[in-house]
Amino acid sequence: MMSDTMKAVRLHEFGGPEVLRYEDAPRPTPAPGEALVKVHAVGLNPPDWYLRDGYRSLPPEWQPHPTFPLTLGSDISGVIAAVAGDVGDFGVGDEVYAMVRFPHHVMEGSKAYADYVSVPVSDLARKPAGIDHIHAAGAPMSLLTAWQFLIELGHDAPNPFQPYRHEPVPLRGRKVLVNGAGGGVGHLAVQLAKWQGARVIAVASGKNEGLMRDLGVDQFIDYTRMAAEEMVRDADLVLDTVGGPDTGRFLRTLKRGGALFPVYPLGFTGHGEAETLGITVSTTQVRSSGAQLAQAARLLDNGTVRVVIDSTFPLALASQAHQRAARGNIQGKIALTVA
Repeated sequence: MMSDTMKAVRLHEFGGPEVLRYEDAPRPTPAPGEALVKVHAVGLNPPDWYLRDGYRSLPPEWQPHPTFPLTLGSDISGVIAAVAGDVGDFGVGDEVYAMVRFPHHVMEGSKAYADYVSVPVSDLARKPAGIDHIHAAGAPMSLLTAWQFLIELGHDAPNPFQPYRHEPVPLRGRKVLVNGAGGGVGHLAVQLAKWQGARVIAVASGKNEGLMRDLGVDQFIDYTRMAAEEMVRDADLVLDTVGGPDTGRFLRTLKRGGALFPVYPLGFTGHGEAETLGITVSTTQVRSSGAQLAQAARLLDNGTVRVVIDSTFPLALASQAHQRAARGNIQGKIALTVA
């Protein structure tokens, strides 16, 4: 019989990595349409440290005012421990991975930094058999972001960043620049674009050149030595996984009719220039999708796409994992292991 308590990493206040507490917490019970997953690994993502910090970079009216304690995290890989009575597609013992309830719980945490988490079955997919739990946990948010920007949006939810629906563009035979190619979203986006037949230009720091060559990029640009916007012209698409106010510099790298997709669009002010240049600027908010993770699982299973792990930490040392994230220059993903 399972205990009513478990270990979890929780916040009792916003702040730096030191506010993360490894402590006892109530074990969740699956509601209708949910499965209880025994977590084996957790993937870290920027929304984790944004929420830990109280989303201080957002305007005050957008900042969260939650009820503490909060449990961070959305990306998990593990084994189903129990299912609600109405669940038929998954069963106890199934190995699964998921991005849990995102972005629905973005301001209060999706409760993944824990021994157990309850997951809507619509968010679940079977874990790729060819990879371990750590690599599977590193995939969901980053892979779904790349997938929904580049391959298929997969939902009809309103776009919080623009009044029109984001539409991926054809990639086969196109010149695609990925900025931030060494990071979580970037290294997966590079691989999806190559899978789709694009000619890929990867922009990252020099330490990532070997990895990018291994992943099959056609051109590598070390942004610490040269500016991509000075070297590239007539690209069909730029996926800027860094985004922010500086994303407008990539407009000059694109041909008329091209597209700029900033993953983090806040601060971009170049819409008028883009319209003059005949360039489409579009972004979207990543959303949980078990169906898309099931499609992507085949690519992870056969090695077409692989997840690179920067570093791992035990769940109890989540604060050290956040310290690693704060140092930046992450290659791939950071993961937590759960005993």
